[in-house]
Amino acid sequence: MIEEPPLLQIQRPRRRPTEAQIAAIAAQPTGFLCDAMDGRGALDPSLTLLDPVALPDRFCGVALTAEPGPDDILALIAALRLVQPGDVLISATGAWRHSAAAGDRVIGMARNGGAVAFVTDGMVRDHEGIVEVGLPVVCAGMTPNSPYGKGPGKVGHPVVLGGMAIATGDLIVGDRSGTVVVPFERIDDVIATVERVSGLEAELDGKVANGQTVPESMVDLLKTDQVAWT
Repeated sequence: MIEEPPLLQIQRPRRRPTEAQIAAIAAQPTGFLCDAMDGRGALDPSLTLLDPVALPDRFCGVALTAEPGPDDILALIAALRLVQPGDVLISATGAWRHSAAAGDRVIGMARNGGAVAFVTDGMVRDHEGIVEVGLPVVCAGMTPNSPYGKGPGKVGHPVVLGGMAIATGDLIVGDRSGTVVVPFERIDDVIATVERVSGLEAELDGKVANGQTVPESMVDLLKTDQVAWT
């Protein structure tokens, strides 16, 4: 006979970026961060900022993961107990689309605990209430359907959301271009690399502003025998 699993499995946060690391990452656009990670790092583009006109359109914070699974919210409610100032509360539903992962009250409690954003691969509800709460929300869309709160679920464990692995302690950055995961282990390398990326982007911006029509690298390539003209 198989034993019933615990209703909730909770792993306390064991690591956290420094304020200096958070500030350095927060200063960069999501595109630069992806460039600093070999062109990758963004969640699936189906997950977008909810109403970026009425709500803030940029955030950066520390991931706190919850995995309630589809059509449930128990683990997310439990995660509220662990929210620290500066957290991005993550709810992995397995891309469930038939009920909301959270509504305005849960998102409001997350804000009261100090969360700076809420991110889910599922849906949310209560648009007007969420706007009043004022917390950035990344989601797949909206539905008024309600989830259950029966469990089982996990809090603080690694999850997969929007095609990306996310662990508690990773940095999550969102803007109108998308939402990016900076793994905890790569934070310092990304900070160092993104400084170079930023410099190169600024240099290219200047060239475009001065009338450049084609990158020099393409001009050089077109002069070689690696291009066949017909």
